Amino acid sequence: MRLRRIAAAGLAALVLGGCGTLSDMGSRVGGWFEPGVPRAKPAELTEFKPAATLTRRWDAGVGTGGGFAFAPASDGQAIFAAGRDGRIVKLDPATGRELARAEAGKPLSSGVGLGDGLVLVGTLKGEVLAYRAADLQPAWTARLGGEILTVPVAGGGVVAVRSNNGNAYLLEAETGKIRWTHSRGQPALTLRDAGALALDRAALYVGHAGGRLAALSLANGGPLWEVNVALPRGATELERIADVVGPMALDERHACAAAYQGRVACFDLRNGQALWGRELSSLSGVAMEAGLLYVADERGAVYAFDKERGVNLWKQDKLRDRRVSTPLALGRGLAVGDLQGYVHLIGRDDGAFAARAATDGSAIRAPMLALEQGLVVQTANGGVYAFRIQ
Repeated sequence: MRLRRIAAAGLAALVLGGCGTLSDMGSRVGGWFEPGVPRAKPAELTEFKPAATLTRRWDAGVGTGGGFAFAPASDGQAIFAAGRDGRIVKLDPATGRELARAEAGKPLSSGVGLGDGLVLVGTLKGEVLAYRAADLQPAWTARLGGEILTVPVAGGGVVAVRSNNGNAYLLEAETGKIRWTHSRGQPALTLRDAGALALDRAALYVGHAGGRLAALSLANGGPLWEVNVALPRGATELERIADVVGPMALDERHACAAAYQGRVACFDLRNGQALWGRELSSLSGVAMEAGLLYVADERGAVYAFDKERGVNLWKQDKLRDRRVSTPLALGRGLAVGDLQGYVHLIGRDDGAFAARAATDGSAIRAPMLALEQGLVVQTANGGVYAFRIQ
C-alpha cells in the first residue's frame, strides 16, 4: 500500500479526528488516504428464488445519523431510536406510532442504549445522557471524557460506557455517578469507530484498540482476564491497526469478538482461555445464535462458524464491497444490511439468500434489532423500518 509521506501525529489526527469511521470513508483504508484511488465498486445484487418474504410493517423518522451508527433498541414494550441532531423517540412496536419524544438540545454520537428503565445516548464531548424509558424525561447527565461512539449498556443497577480515549467507565444507574474508571493506553493509530462492549452479572467485557479483549470486575474495574483477539502486524502504524470493533457475543461459556486486520475468536468466559480463532478482518463485530457464530468481513463476505470448534460452515460472498452491517441472528437465519439500504435475509443452514427488502437507499451502518416475527432497522438518513418475516 502506497501512502503519501505524512508524520505519524498528523496521520493519527486523520484517523481519530475524521467525521466517520474508516469504513465510511472508503472501501479500503488505503482508498481513504490515497487521493485519486476510487472506492471499490459494490457488487451488483444477484437474483435468487425467495424462500421467505420481508414485508414492511411500518416506518418512522428520527433524523439523520450524520456519519454515526445509531441503532434502535427495545425493552419489549416499545422501540427507542435516536439521531445525530439530538432527537430521541419512543415508538409503538406494532404500528410505529410515536409515543414520546425528547430533544437533547445537542448533537449525539451514539445510541440507543437501554436498561434499568433508562434510555442512554452519548456525545462527542464525552457526555452520557440518560432519560427515563417510561416518558423520555431526563434522568441524569454524566460528563466523562473522549468521544462516546460505542452504545452504552445497562443492567443490574449499573451503566457501562466506553470512550474512544481508551477509558471504560461503570456508572450507577440511579444517579450517573462514576463507580470506577478503567484506563488503557492507545496505539499511535486507532479506528474512529464504535468499539466492543458487553455486560453480564459477572463482568464488563471491553474490546480495546490494539486487539485486546478484557473482562473487568464490576466491583472495582480490575482485570479478571485479558487476551489477544488479534496481534498488530505490519511495517507501518496504519498496517498495525488491529482494533476490536463492533458488537461482541456472549453466552454461558463463550466470549467472542472480531478485530479489524486481525481475527475472529472465541474465549472461555470464565477465565479467558482461547477456544479458537480464525484469520479474518471485520469492521462490524459478531452475532451468536445456538451453535453458530456469524461475522461479516471488511469486504462484505458473511461467514457462519461452528461456535464450539470454529469450523467454517458456509460463506456468502455475493455482497462484496457493499459494507455489510453486523449480522442479526433470527432463528431460521440471519439478516444483514448494506450501503444502499437493502436488508438481506440469509438462510441459517446454507448461507443462501432467502429474501430481500429495500428501505430509503441510505446505508445501514448499525446493528439491527430483532422483533417478534421480524426485525427493525435504522438507516443513515434516519429512517426506522419494521419488517415482518414470513
